[in-house]
Amino acid sequence: MSLSSETTETLATTAALEAIIAPGEMLPPIVSDPVSDAGAGPMTQRRVLGLAVPIIGENLLQTSVGAADTFMVAKLGSAAVAGVGTAIELVFFIISILSAVDIGATVLISQAVGAGDRKSANLLARQAVVWGILLAIPVSVLGFFGAPHVVSIFGAEPDVAANAVKYIHVTAATSIALLLSFVCGAILRGAGDSRTPLYAAVAANVVNVAVAWTLIFGHFGLPAMGVAGSAVGAAAGRAVGAVLMLALMASGRRSISLAGRDGWLPSMEIGKRLFKLGIPAAIEQMLIAGGFTAMMIVVAILGTASLAAQQIGFTALSLAFLPGFGFAIAATALVGQSIGARDISAAKTASAIALRWGILWMAVGGLLYFFFASHVMGIFTDDPIVAKAGVSALHAISLSLPFWAVWSVCAGTLRGTGDTRSPMIAGTLAVWVAVLFAWLGVTRFGFDLGHVWLTFMVTTPLAGFSNWFLSRRRLDGDPDVMLAAAPAHP
Repeated sequence: MSLSSETTETLATTAALEAIIAPGEMLPPIVSDPVSDAGAGPMTQRRVLGLAVPIIGENLLQTSVGAADTFMVAKLGSAAVAGVGTAIELVFFIISILSAVDIGATVLISQAVGAGDRKSANLLARQAVVWGILLAIPVSVLGFFGAPHVVSIFGAEPDVAANAVKYIHVTAATSIALLLSFVCGAILRGAGDSRTPLYAAVAANVVNVAVAWTLIFGHFGLPAMGVAGSAVGAAAGRAVGAVLMLALMASGRRSISLAGRDGWLPSMEIGKRLFKLGIPAAIEQMLIAGGFTAMMIVVAILGTASLAAQQIGFTALSLAFLPGFGFAIAATALVGQSIGARDISAAKTASAIALRWGILWMAVGGLLYFFFASHVMGIFTDDPIVAKAGVSALHAISLSLPFWAVWSVCAGTLRGTGDTRSPMIAGTLAVWVAVLFAWLGVTRFGFDLGHVWLTFMVTTPLAGFSNWFLSRRRLDGDPDVMLAAAPAHP
């Protein structure tokens, strides 16, 4: 990406904030409040960890929802696990579409908070909720009615396809809960509050496990819904978490407030600005989700056992992936706040600390999964064929985890500066080139599941280096380019 196009992106961010901020409305810099330390004090390791650790905890709780559901669904057989795995790939695609609002809200809110303009941050939060709901409605309709046609593309066995459709129907019908849970979390994290989403994730976990266990197996006299019960449990958990965050923000006692009647009618101007930043990130997520969906199609060629191992392995490995993603989200928020405060040095420090810790977490996770792969698979399945395929996959992907950390954290840094296009290009190429290699390997050279996952060892270092180089150039280059992303003080 050329410097001129980067400048265009940051100027778009400037326009988004300047058009909302009227002269005389700039508040003093935000100081520490009971919930968030956003914008307060120097950029230190403690501040970065204070934001990132709750995000990691939230991610781990969200992953444990999937792990618990996979554990319960595995009792129904490999066809059920494979069906849920197929469905979840499509759910990721739905989430990626909804992220068009999330990313734009995080970037703009974090920069408004860093500039000390709480009024604009609150307005942006309300508009993010409104535009998110408007986006969720057509996504729900298309997801529900398009599920059978999309699942058929996988070429999975009939029982696997039937389970996948059941799961997607429930998820699509309740996608507003899915949307609100992600949007509310993005709003709060952009404002520097990562603890409230963590509390919501705890509540969502408890509700999901209770509802899923009851409905999957039909306890307490209720019908046994199988795979559909798992989807209902996840939806119920998300709904409870979203309601909790909405209620706390509406109370006005959090770092961002939804209290008041103003700002609830959709604003086309603000909507355009949210989507201008968010759409490249959403395209990135959609293309990456589409790449993983295509990878599932490739894996389906290997049979139901490999498809089930893919789902179990990916669910288990998420515990190692998501800490890196947590530091990426923290980098986006803290870099954005630093730019809003016109403190480029703090932005560099936040990025460096997040990157160092992201690499450390994912390297340790990679070592643990490499040496204990058989034990991990044994938790989820007693099918020796599924377990063997899963162990080879965990061995393969664990080697590339440190590179995933560089890729994700540096992408978070770029987004915090207002550049959402560079991570889109790097991420899309990395996933789809891996898919191409995997397809050629399976169809021409007899690759098994382990070889399929090993293709990421080729592509993730390239994506990581690309994002690292671009983020360093952006943070070490002309300060005027970086300052263009901050709102102009009147």
